Amino acid sequence: QQQQQQQAIQGPEMAQGGHMHQQPPSSPSSSAVQPSLLMRALPPQAHPYAQLMRLDKPIGTWLLLWPCLWSIAMAAQPGHWPDPWTTFLFSLGAVLLRGSGCTINDLWDRDLDRRVERTRSRPLASGAVSPAQAVGLLAGQLSLGLVILLQLNDYSKVLGASSLALVGSYPLMKRITHWPQAYLGLTINWGALLGWAAVRGACDWSVVLPLYLSGTCWSLVYDTIYAHQDKRDDAVAGMGSTALLFGQKTDLVLLGFTTAQVALLTLAGGNAGMAWPYYVGVTGLASHLVWQIRTVDLNNGRDCMDTFISNKWAGGILFAGCVG
Repeated sequence: QQQQQQQAIQGPEMAQGGHMHQQPPSSPSSSAVQPSLLMRALPPQAHPYAQLMRLDKPIGTWLLLWPCLWSIAMAAQPGHWPDPWTTFLFSLGAVLLRGSGCTINDLWDRDLDRRVERTRSRPLASGAVSPAQAVGLLAGQLSLGLVILLQLNDYSKVLGASSLALVGSYPLMKRITHWPQAYLGLTINWGALLGWAAVRGACDWSVVLPLYLSGTCWSLVYDTIYAHQDKRDDAVAGMGSTALLFGQKTDLVLLGFTTAQVALLTLAGGNAGMAWPYYVGVTGLASHLVWQIRTVDLNNGRDCMDTFISNKWAGGILFAGCVG
């Protein structure tokens, strides 16, 4: 196990003789250099709370929202666009649920975050927000999320509330397993189940289960790439990740998850009676993922982050196929 982690830390280019990438390791870096329009609009005293919710980094909201929108679009009647009100509720809910998840994660990890280069400036780790203030923010987010959940049918209320167990326990997973990315996939793709139920009143498991599992495969791809930013710090801290687990075989394993995702999306689309534009979208998503896997430099933190962020377009490609 120690040798496997050392190979992952070295990166594929070192483990394979240096012929893949010549760029030396670099520190993780966010692509966003300038503050976003939203952050510029907020008063300075609100910035730490917005950062705790990751409002300055909306990629996580997109990754949470896309499976919801796929499911809502697939549940729409043939020839009709997704219901605007349902789409609005899920969009707002995605912001709040993602913010809640990040707040819970940072509460659990505030001591660990101080020891990791990429995360030591987070509001709780840096002391800009106290734990008590973070709990207050979390309570506010969950209360607003409950208001949204109560707008849905009874089946969806129960289904939506049950996701909180996953959200609350996710931060523990990297402490007990090398598969926290899989657990994240089960958590962040819950909307694939909930979207259909919100439209149809209940889940059609022949559609939503393969859709949900396909999203989990997608999360394993993008979050493993993301985790390669922290592989050195995670190894030192004794944290688990698929980046460390897969090591120099990361590209092959991720291609396997991409293949599984395509098969599951095809099954879901067939059971839902989707038309040909959906399969064009599946093909476009698959092509985007293959491009990511074949071009990302897993030993370059900035490139890992940029590739991770590009998944907002990958999810949009499939959504375009769902509504086409």
